[in-house]
Amino acid sequence: MQDKSLLSSEILRLPSQVKMISVAFFKASITLQISVIASLLLAASASNFYQDVDQTFGDQRFKILEGGQLLTLSLDKSSGSGFQSKNEFLFGTFDMQLKLIPGNSAGTVTTFYLSSQGPGHDEIDFEFLGNSSGQPYTIHTNVYAQGNGGREQQFRLWFDPTTSFHTYSIVWNSQRIIFLVDNIPIRVFNNQESNGVPYPKNQAMRVYCSLWNADDWATQGGRVKTDWALAPFTVSYRNFNANGCVNVPGSSACGSTNSLNNDQAWQSQGLDAKGRNRIRWVQQKFMIYNYCSDATRFPQGFPSECRGSRF
Repeated sequence: MQDKSLLSSEILRLPSQVKMISVAFFKASITLQISVIASLLLAASASNFYQDVDQTFGDQRFKILEGGQLLTLSLDKSSGSGFQSKNEFLFGTFDMQLKLIPGNSAGTVTTFYLSSQGPGHDEIDFEFLGNSSGQPYTIHTNVYAQGNGGREQQFRLWFDPTTSFHTYSIVWNSQRIIFLVDNIPIRVFNNQESNGVPYPKNQAMRVYCSLWNADDWATQGGRVKTDWALAPFTVSYRNFNANGCVNVPGSSACGSTNSLNNDQAWQSQGLDAKGRNRIRWVQQKFMIYNYCSDATRFPQGFPSECRGSRF
């Protein structure tokens, strides 16, 4: 009888315990949901065009969509459009996903580049030169140092850049500049100041993007003009990431106070064996112009950086 009594009292208390467990589980579930939502919001705010960029020109041709996650630029016969990063950077790694103009985009130029200001400016360029229908885009790359450019390399792509988004990246540190497409290196420009070659290292740069008409040179040397009957032309940008040293007046170092996050591996980033194999593959199969091979342009001899190591 005593055992049955104990068992009965345990049974009577069971609903209350179940209730308490249910309430605790419900609270834990709500807390978890709030935590997940908060982390998603933080992830979204990490790359938001409303927070990260300012329009430079183009009026209504510049549009930020999807709560700041997507940005489009348009071009018509009256004007193109563009934007710039709010921050200036002195070294860093910079990623942007683009989906380029489909069909006949001849005469148009889409850009993603870094640049300082002033007559002796520095600049690191990705330019996407439009094409006639059925022909591939040309990726035009260039490096300016202290106002001097003329270091062009051009490539085709191994995919159609108009059907989906692809990631284009610039790594810029004190040793080298690396251009990458979907994390595949296509070009390296090494610091060869020891050989008298200027290198961009002292001027802070912003990220710039634009869409504009350049049918005097962009497609087949200007022989194919922009077909304005197809306008407006539109290019899409998303997932902008700038991981670098935000320029702070009076500071020349990249410390924890002016770095956007603690991941600073880009400061010494180079190419490992896999990266060197990939860049050889790209340059052998997809490079269509290299200033370091243009003997007509340099009859007196190639620039001194052309004699240095490619990687």
